[in-house]
Parts: sequence; C-alpha cells; structure tokens
Amino acid sequence: MSFDELTNNSFTNKILEQVLHGCDDGELFFEDTINESFLFDDSVLKNSSFNKIKGFGLRAINEELIGYSHSNSIDLSSLKNAAEVVSSVKKGYSGTLSLEPKKTNKILYTDKNPIESVDYKKKIKLLKDINEYARKLDGRTRQVSISLSGNYQKINILRPSGDILEDIRPLVRLNISITLEQNGKKETGSVGLGGRSLYGEIFAEEVWKKEVKKALKQAEVMIEAKDAPAGEQTVVLGPGWPGILLHEAIGHGLEGDFNRKKISVFTELMGTKVADDEVTVYDDGTIENRRGSYIIDDEGTPSAKTILIEKGKLVGLMQDRQNARLMNVEPTGNGRRQSYAHQPMPRMSNTLMAAGKHDPLEILKGTKKGIFAKTFGGGQVDITNGKFVFSASEAYMIENGKITYPIKGATLIGSGFEVLKNVQYVGNDLQMDPGIGTCGKNGQGVPVGVGQPTLKIKALTVGGTSN
Repeated sequence: MSFDELTNNSFTNKILEQVLHGCDDGELFFEDTINESFLFDDSVLKNSSFNKIKGFGLRAINEELIGYSHSNSIDLSSLKNAAEVVSSVKKGYSGTLSLEPKKTNKILYTDKNPIESVDYKKKIKLLKDINEYARKLDGRTRQVSISLSGNYQKINILRPSGDILEDIRPLVRLNISITLEQNGKKETGSVGLGGRSLYGEIFAEEVWKKEVKKALKQAEVMIEAKDAPAGEQTVVLGPGWPGILLHEAIGHGLEGDFNRKKISVFTELMGTKVADDEVTVYDDGTIENRRGSYIIDDEGTPSAKTILIEKGKLVGLMQDRQNARLMNVEPTGNGRRQSYAHQPMPRMSNTLMAAGKHDPLEILKGTKKGIFAKTFGGGQVDITNGKFVFSASEAYMIENGKITYPIKGATLIGSGFEVLKNVQYVGNDLQMDPGIGTCGKNGQGVPVGVGQPTLKIKALTVGGTSN
C-alpha cells in the first residue's frame, strides 16, 4: 500500500484522530527513500549497494511522555497495531492539541532524483578515472580510496488537522582519500564535496581533478610536517570546515532538549553575555542546496534561520515542537530524525558563525606566534560542560605574522565557553564546508552543514608531541 492510498483511507484518519485526541501533539510520518553507494579502493570496485527504505512512524505526545511505534509494512493492520501501542501515553490525561505548523511554499533544492540523473556505468567510470588520475599525478601515491553516494528521500507528514506536508530531498556526496609514501613515511590527505543536488557538479572533470589535487597537497604537506608544540597557544582557525569545532563544542549545547533538562553548559544563561561582541552564531536550514537544509523539518515545521548568539549575547535555542511547547517558546524548525524508525528531536541544520569585519591576512599578520588550523579530523565533546578534544588534520605554525612550516599531531583541547570568550578577531571571509558533514546524537545520524570565517582565539590548549 502506498502512502497516498493509506492517507486517503477514511480508516487512517479515524485512527489518527482517536489516537491523538487528548494528546498534546503527534503525527504520522511516512518515508520512502532510495540510496546508493560505491567504494573504489586499491584500484578495484570493492562495494556497490542499492537500497530502498520505506515505512511509517506514529507518534503521540503527552507532556514529556512520548509514545512511538514504527513499521516497514505500509498497511492498515500495521497502523492499527501502532495506534494501540502509542495510545497508552494519554491515560489519565486530556490535553489541548498543539497548534499546527505553518505551511511554506519555499523551494531550496531540486525535487529530481540524483540516482536516476547519471547512468550506473558512468558512475563506475568516474571512480576509475579519479583513481587513475591520482596515481599518474604523483608517483608517490600508494593508495586511493573513493566513495560516491546518492540519496533520494520523500517524506510525508499527516498532521492531526488532516493536512499532509511533503518534502522531497536529494543528497549526493563524493569523498577522496589519497595516501602518499616518501622515504618510508606515509601520510593521507582527504577531501570531499556534496549537497542537495544532482550529481552534475561532481562529474565535472575540472571539479574532481581539483579535489584530487587538494588531497594530494594535504598528504604532501603532512609528509613534511614537524611535531606540533604542546601547551597554551594562540590559535587561528581557517574558514569553512573548521566550523565543525563550533558545531560540536557550542552547537549541541544550544539544542532545546539539553537546556530544558538543564544538562547543557548554557542552561540558565539566556540573555547573558557568553562571547565577545564580534561573535554572532546562527543555525539556518534555508540555505539553497546545502547538505543540512530542508524545506520542512521532520515534524512539518518550515526550516528557518535562528539566531543563537547575537553580538556575544545568548538569544536563542534550536527547538523541535515538544521542547518548544514545554519551554513556552516557538519551534524553530529543528525537529529532525534519521528515518521513520526514529523519533524527532532538536538537531542542528547548517550552523554558522557570521562574518566579522577583519581582513584574514591582517589577523595573521597580527599573530606573532601561534598555530593555524586549516582543517580538522575527528573530535569528541561533553555536552554537560562543553569540553572538547579535536585533532587538526592539516595545521601550520605561525611565526612573526606568517604561516611557516606544517605541523602534525596538533590536538585542540578546551571548552565551548573557552572558545567563545577567547575569540579575539572574526574575519570577513565566511565560508561553508564542502558538503560532507554528518552529525550524531543519541544514536541518530543526520546530514548537516557548518561554516565560519577565519577566527583568532587568543588562548587555547594544544596537545602535541614537541615541547
């Protein structure tokens, strides 16, 4: 049975009405997704997959209590069984249903299927061409790993009012990892790009060749790198992808559920100064074609631009419908879920620090000694205190206002508070990441974007291997 057949059935609407009567909120969420992925490694196609995901999730909300049931069987029997499960949350309660989300007619990306936009053979040829080009370009190349993926998700949300909301979301991504060897020493450079679009840009020869050169350059730089110095340092973060530190160290702490439960480091700080006047941070799910964008969130609320920190002052949080109602504020369009099998919760979309007024070159010139972190690898954060550990995958020393030699093993250690309060200068060169981010929270992964201009942090602990 299709979603249209299910929702056009009077029995479906009757079940939804009966289940949600006396609840605060709820919805029937339907997902129909197809995705494909390819992995080309060691000059061979090692993996090729094509999957279809189809199912529904039924949710009923009573204050803080949630009843949720899901199934990959799209039929009335499964829906009836789900209704019996979630009905238990409203025992002893008769509430007033929350206001319906506003409708939107905005268009942020194509509704065409990227998987169908390029023939299968051309996808395999692209992977082979990238591998061959990388190996010919540099004789030191020992390994080339390339992954390509496409996703086409259709969601429909049946609200208690009977309204049906829809979003059709394409998503593509290319990742290239190249390992060089020189004098017995090996280093790897990794790059990627993607977004909510068709495969077109990725398949443009000038685009993927540029990415290959970036990966080779990164690996080459790290082969020549010296051990990073340890201790407190001035740190300059490059624009774009280094915004992942902002996302992890600050963004999660500004999600509504953590603050409502009083486990965020930002709890009770609304309206207070948490950063320098130069710092403005916002979450924006309305940026066209970006990986973290969507027309409506997974509850049906339109995506929005939400100011979180304005000129250093904490002014907003990211909210789904449940937390917004419990905190007596408006939902911000940040209710997201990984799939129909998951409940929505407050999540980031595209999280950015706004551009400042300073020339990036002047920021560097004004730094007598420090570290320039161009891009990051992995990291981890404790939401309760904002403390983080991030490893820089490409970094350099700054000496007398100039970037000098590359360093390896640089680990940035600190807290979100520390970063915010120690931001000294904000550049005017805001950039977004290349479109490869995925955020994890409570076992769920969703595509996200990050962005920032060049930042100068006057003091941050750096873990290294050189004194």
